[in-house]
Order: sequence, then structure tokens, then C-alpha cells
Amino acid sequence: MWADMVVVIAALGAVAAGYLLGSLPLGAMLIWRVSGREPSDLNPHLLGVENVYRLVGAPLAVAAFSLDVLKGFLALALTGGVPWAALGAYFGHLHPWDRFQFVASPRGRGNGVLLGILVGMQLFGGLPLWLALIPLAVVAILLAVSRFVVLAALGALTVFVLVLVITGAGSAIILVWSLVLVLAGWRLKAGLARVWDGTEARLGDPPPVRGLDPGTVLAAFMLHPMTLDDLWQPKSQRWLRTLSERGWLSEQLLRRALLRMRPQVQGSITGIRLEDGRTLKVLIVGGSMLPDQIRQHPDIAVRMAIQGARLARDHGAEAFGLGAFWSTVGDKGQSVQDAVPEIAITNGGAYTAGTVRAAVPGLLSRFEAEGGSLRRSTAAVVGANGVVAFGVARLIAGELGQLLLVGRDQKRLNRSAETLRRKHPGVEIDASTDIESVSRADLVFTATSDPGPVVLPEHVKPGAWILDLGRPSDVHPTVRSVPGVHLVPGGVVRPPGEMRSSIDLHFGDGLVPACLAETMIMTATRGFDRASLGSTTRSADIDFYLREGAALGFEIVTRDDRVATFETAL
Repeated sequence: MWADMVVVIAALGAVAAGYLLGSLPLGAMLIWRVSGREPSDLNPHLLGVENVYRLVGAPLAVAAFSLDVLKGFLALALTGGVPWAALGAYFGHLHPWDRFQFVASPRGRGNGVLLGILVGMQLFGGLPLWLALIPLAVVAILLAVSRFVVLAALGALTVFVLVLVITGAGSAIILVWSLVLVLAGWRLKAGLARVWDGTEARLGDPPPVRGLDPGTVLAAFMLHPMTLDDLWQPKSQRWLRTLSERGWLSEQLLRRALLRMRPQVQGSITGIRLEDGRTLKVLIVGGSMLPDQIRQHPDIAVRMAIQGARLARDHGAEAFGLGAFWSTVGDKGQSVQDAVPEIAITNGGAYTAGTVRAAVPGLLSRFEAEGGSLRRSTAAVVGANGVVAFGVARLIAGELGQLLLVGRDQKRLNRSAETLRRKHPGVEIDASTDIESVSRADLVFTATSDPGPVVLPEHVKPGAWILDLGRPSDVHPTVRSVPGVHLVPGGVVRPPGEMRSSIDLHFGDGLVPACLAETMIMTATRGFDRASLGSTTRSADIDFYLREGAALGFEIVTRDDRVATFETAL
């Protein structure tokens, strides 16, 4: 009995000693000291030797990797080759003690630590040399074939555990390496997903350098799922649909998990060729939070947006756009820009306003051309408490017989209505918080920040003309069933060329939201001082995007028959 207790205590002591050694941030501190950049700035996910190589160069990557090897080696050397020290060292590297965690982000994948452990076990733990060489050979083969470090690491560990079992190695060694394999699998799951989605960097890939190729423009854009169904778009996440549909993965558990996920590059937009001959590519960065979660958890949303911006920067993007509800976080992107000053960030507000300016007069002209009379008509502006919707109200008020402002704050609506009455005394202007009042309008302009549709078929007059500026859509798709209705999507742009997207943006083939188009135009023109941030939009910036967008070949969509599918927008 006492002998068994001594064995257990010795094993626990070896785990503790290995854990303390593994927690030491030797490689991370070296990177920080030499490059002046914290590891969390180099990559918001994992360091990894290939990421360090791509971002700060080979010499520093090799040096940091060597220090990780030293940690694993010392864990075995100082404990006389006790295998439990290996488990402690690896776990400590992946999940270090708080006092040793000088940056908030996690460490790398621990491959250097594992190499040091192998050497230590061979020299001090009695592991045969030929057995220790097997995982190294598997790593070399898999790296040569795939150049994916994550595949090489997991493949080597899996083969090594199988060989240990087949050769009848000691039970302690088999158990330790089995637990190491489990830890590695959990740690590298995101890397495996990126391999599956085709977005993982390969060992030896050149470092991303912004603006390196003058013939190519690279931007990044952050979107979020509008519904749970959008989560299944990336290949690596489609298997979760089955679990969800069968009830094995509850919505409550899934929604909790979304708050803990980090942004990932989930796809790209290609095929855009600008009028000057350059090609434009956009990396699609997926942030996992749903619209209601972004509104309910603003601090988490800001943190996730900052992580997305860093990810875009590390992939070489020159600009980063915040789409849909991401555009509202952190003072409409200002906090994100302050946290990541190395990349230009925009919420897309200027070009969105420009597309409204371009679309509204055209819609009014078409309304009259098809028999309508503006002076005898009523227009409703839904979301009039907001900047965009009230801007539309100011633009159209002088053309109408009656204007109805609809929103949630009656006092603010009354003040806005009074402002317009003073400027347009001949127009009847009312304010209401009742969405049903829209049913008497001949023209409807809607721009809210609601996460779901607010305009339903019962709110729409037969034959009404609707300009939907909401992102996501303010108008339910069934509104198209109302007799004679004209539904025009606002803020939709067609980039030049033959655009292809690996992620369905829900705008129709070859179409993007204006906020994404602004990111493209800003990057293509290097007009980073024109970024839309905060709650104000400068008229000069609106003019800039309209002018430069047209010169580059971007076309604002102003007709409902141009859109193949118009449902919800990411």
C-alpha cells in the first residue's frame, strides 16, 4: 500500500514539475524581446512554428522552437525520465500557470515541447532510439506530402501511440502518450477545420506582406451568421447540422459555444477585376456570434471583432470591413481601429449612404413613370430614429404629400417630425411607433437595426413600392406575395468582373452589400483616410466612394428584378 502511495506521489510530483517547466513562456518572451511584438499580436489563434516563421522570420522562429524543445527535454532530465513529467510539460505549455502567462493569448501547438520530451525519454527514460525515431519519420513524411504542421503533428502522435500499444510498451508510457494525443487533438481541432476549409497556412508559405503584388488587391471582411443555419456553410462545420437536427446538440449549448469561438477565415471572394486591370480578393472572416448575441454581449463582440482584425492583418489584408451587426460594435468600429492600428478598418457607412443617395431618386422617378403621383402619395420611413432612415426622410420630404416617420422612440420621432415640418411646411408629416400604420403608405423606406424582419405582408399596401435598406433585411420575404408590390433591395452593389464567393452572402450571384463594397473600394484606392468609423459620415467621403466606385466599375443596384435571391444578409 505504502509503495503504491509513493508511486502515486512521485507521479504527481513529476507532473507538477513538468507543468511548471512547460508553463515557462521562453519562446514567447524571446519573440517579444527580439521583435517587439507580443505573441497575441502575431496571431490571435496559435503561434505555431509556421506562423512565427511567416510573420517574424525563420531565425526567430527556429530560436523560439528550440527553447520549447529545451523545456520538454529538461522536464525529463530533471525527473530522471519519469513519463508523467512529459504530460505535465505538454499540458503546462498549452495551458500555463497564470503567473507565467505574460500575454492573454494561448501558446503554440507544443510540437517543440514534444520533440524535447522524445529526446529526454530516449536519453533518460529508456525509450529505444528506433521507437523515438518513428514519430519523427512520420512528421517528415506528412510535412513533405502536405506541408500542414497540424496534420503532421496529429498523424505522428497517432502512429506513435499505436506503435507503443503494438510493441507492448509500459502501461504508464502508453497512458501518458494517449493523454498527450487527446490534448493535442483538442488543441488542434481549429487547425484541422482550417485545413478542411482550405484556409490553413502551409509550412514554407511566404509571409503575408500587404501591397506586395501591385496587380492584386487584398482586403478582408467580417460577417456573422444571421441564423443557426448559416453556421453550417463552412465544410468543417456541416457535420454539426446533423447533431443539431437530431437533438444531440441543443441550441442553448450551441449558442453558449458561439460566444467562446474565435474568428476564422472561412472563405474568400474572387473573380473581381477592376477597370484598371487589377484583381481584387476578399478574405471572409467569420465571427460566430448571432445578431442578438452581438447586441446582448457588447464586450465579447468588441473582443471578437478585434481578434478578427488581427487575423485579417496577419493574412496580409490591407483593409478590414465590419459587416452587418459587426459594424455597430465598439463605437461603430472605432474601438477596433484603436486596438489594431496596423490595418485600416471601416464600418461601410459612407458608401452605404451613397447608395441610398443614388437609389432613392431613381425609385421616386420610376414610381412616377409608372403612374404614381408623389404629391398625392404617402411615404413611410421605418427606423426613422436612426441616422440612415432619417437621412432618407430628409431627402424625400419635399417631394411628397404626406410623410410618416415610424420608430421606437416617440419623443425623438416628434422632434424629427417638427424639424422636417419647419423645412417643408406644405407637407403633412406624422410620427408613430405603430408599425401597422405603414399599411397606408404608397412608398416605404426601411432601415432598422433589428435582427429580424419588421415589415410583414399585413403591413404593406397592395401596389406599394418598398426600398429595403436594412441589414439584415427589414422586409420579410413573404411580402413579395402582396399584389403589385415592388421590393427593391437598397445598399446592394455589383462589383466588376465575374465575382465568386465560397460563402453564400444571400444577396444573389455577383452581388455584395455596400459596406463590403466600401471595403473593396477603399483598399483598391488606398484611400484609408476615407474609412467610415464612429457615428458620423462625411459628405466628402460619400462623394469619394460614389466617384471612385464608378471609376473602378462598381455598379449600384436599384431595381428589384436585378436580384436573383433577396432574403437575409450576412
